[in-house]
Amino acid sequence: MTSVPQNRLAALDAADAERRRALRRMKLVATSLLGFAAIVYVLTHGEDGALGYVNAAAEASMVGAMADWFAVTALFKHPLGIPVPHTALVPKRKDSFALSLEEFVEAHFLTGEAIRERYAEAEVSKRFGAWLADEAHARRAVHEGSRVARRVLKRIREDEVRAILEVVVLPRLEREPIAPLTGSLLEQFVIDGAHQDLIDLATDELVAWLVDNQGTFEALLVERAPNWTPDWLNAIVTDRVHDEAVAWLRDIRRQPDHRARAAIGKLLADLAQNLQHDPQTMERAEAMKARWLGHPQTLDTAMTLWDLGRATLDESLQDPDGHVRARLTEETMAIGARIRDDDALRARIDEDVGAGLVFVVENYASELAPVITQVISRWDGREASERIELHVGRDLQFIRINGTLVGGLAGVLIHAASQAF
Repeated sequence: MTSVPQNRLAALDAADAERRRALRRMKLVATSLLGFAAIVYVLTHGEDGALGYVNAAAEASMVGAMADWFAVTALFKHPLGIPVPHTALVPKRKDSFALSLEEFVEAHFLTGEAIRERYAEAEVSKRFGAWLADEAHARRAVHEGSRVARRVLKRIREDEVRAILEVVVLPRLEREPIAPLTGSLLEQFVIDGAHQDLIDLATDELVAWLVDNQGTFEALLVERAPNWTPDWLNAIVTDRVHDEAVAWLRDIRRQPDHRARAAIGKLLADLAQNLQHDPQTMERAEAMKARWLGHPQTLDTAMTLWDLGRATLDESLQDPDGHVRARLTEETMAIGARIRDDDALRARIDEDVGAGLVFVVENYASELAPVITQVISRWDGREASERIELHVGRDLQFIRINGTLVGGLAGVLIHAASQAF
C-alpha cells in the first residue's frame, strides 16, 4: 500500500487538532447553556409573576437541552455509559451506514451529469490556463515535467529499446511500402524548391574538393586518356577541364536559374513520379529498403542515434537556464494564455474532458464507490465513532443549543397558556 507523505500526514493531524478544539468549544457552549438554565430554574423556583415565566422557560430549556443531548450522544456512544437500546448507533451499525453512504454517493454523486455539471461550474480549464500563463507557474510545470522526463529516460533500458526496434519497428518498416511515401515527399520537396539548398551545398562541397584536390582530379582524367597522347598535352587538357569544372560549378552556385538546376529539379521530379507510379522503380526502391533494413549495422546505428538523442535530451532538460527549458517555459505560457483567453478552445477542452469524466464515472462508478465501505470497514466501532464525531460533532452541538432555546420559548408559551386558562 502506498504510504501517505509526511507533509500530508502533518496537515491531516493539524486539521484534526483544530476540529477537536472546535468540538470542545461547542460542547462547552451547549453544556453551559444547560447549566445556566438549571441555575435560573433553581433561583426562580416557586416564584410567581414575571419570575414564574422565567422559571417555566428555564425548566423547559433544561428538558429540551437534556433531550437533545441524549439524542446527539446516542449517535456515537451510550449516554452516561448506560446501554440504553438504540444508542451508540454509529459503532454498532457503521458497516450498514457505510453501505448506505456508498449507495447514496453512487446514486446521486457518481453520475455522469453530476460530474459534468460540477466540472463545468468549477471552470477548471480557465483557471488552469490562467495558472499556466503565469511565468512562475510555467517554470514550475516545466521543472517538474523535466524531472519526470529525465527519470523516465533513465529507467528505459538499452536492451528494451533494442528489442522494440528489432521486433516491432524494423519489421513494421519492412512491411510498409516505402516507395510511394518517398515519392510523395520528394515531389513536395521539389515543388517547395527545397532541393535548391541541396544543390547549393553540393556545389560548394564539390568546388572545395576540386580546388583542394586538383592533382587527384587530373590523375583520374589522365587514366582515361589514350596511351598515344603525350604528357604535355594531357597536362593542358586536364588543367583546362579542371578549371572549366570549377567555373561551371561556381556558375551553378551563383545563378538561381541555371539550366543545371532546372535539369536536376526535373530529374528529381521524374524520380518522384516513378517512385509513386512506375512498378520497376518501386520494386527497386523496396529491394533497396529491404537490404538496408536487413543490414546488421542498421540496428546498431539506430541504437547509436537513440543513445545520442537520450543523452542530449537529458542534458538539455537538466540545465534550468538552458535553451530547451526556456523554450518550453515560453511555449507553456503561450498555451496557458491561449486556453485562458480563447473561449472556443476552452469549450472544446471542457467538452472532451467532461466526456472523459462521464465515461470513467459511468463505467467505473461501481468500482470507485466501494472505497467508502472498504475504508470504514477497517475501522473498529470506537474509531469510526470518533472520526465521524470529529467531523460532524461540532455542527450537531447546535441541535443541543437550539433545543435549549426552543425549549425555553416553548416553556414560556405553555406557562402563558396555563395562566390564561
